[in-house]
Amino acid sequence: MKFFVDTADTAEIRELAATGLLDGVTTNPSLIHKSGRKFLEVVEEICGIVDGPVSAEVVALDHETMMKEAAVLRKIADNVCIKVPLTIDGLKTCKALTDDGVLVNVTLCFSANQALLAAKAGASFISPFVGRHDDNGFDGMALIQDIRLIYDNYGFDTEILVASVRHPIHVLEAARIGADVMTAPPAVIKMLSKHVLTDKGLEGFAADWAKTGQTIL
Repeated sequence: MKFFVDTADTAEIRELAATGLLDGVTTNPSLIHKSGRKFLEVVEEICGIVDGPVSAEVVALDHETMMKEAAVLRKIADNVCIKVPLTIDGLKTCKALTDDGVLVNVTLCFSANQALLAAKAGASFISPFVGRHDDNGFDGMALIQDIRLIYDNYGFDTEILVASVRHPIHVLEAARIGADVMTAPPAVIKMLSKHVLTDKGLEGFAADWAKTGQTIL
């Protein structure tokens, strides 16, 4: 499973990239707003930090303007992945861009039928929002299972990018189902390394080592 981080905080991205665990980055208008920085400037910096796909989202709602915005975003770096919404205009834009060899992430997916449309439009990634799905009384992971089954049935190359990940259980379930990618906030990714028994074991080792009176350096 590929690990993307869902943030526009370049300091957090640098920290995670240094671990070797980071395969890409996803951003959106809300995350850019939180950063308080200029959109194009942030995307360019992120593209210089990671080698993998960096999702940069268009904000237009019509196909013609989406294509114009995508043209600007594509010039930032070779690893920019254009993010478009799961609408008819978004799918039309997805088809045009993928036909031109551009990576496209179709976002705001909440149904398997939507995911099927995105795959037929040639999407590189489909982003089902499991956390938001759960918030509204639906089963986010059941959605991932349905998409996985449909894509496997027809041999679609579109990668399932599990988004709106809220906690480590989302990551575990997505991996068990066979999702290709997950994107999560930095805090969630860091939580994956945590376990009470790991902490307890380290405390015990440290206490015993101190009793030896030895040093390694």
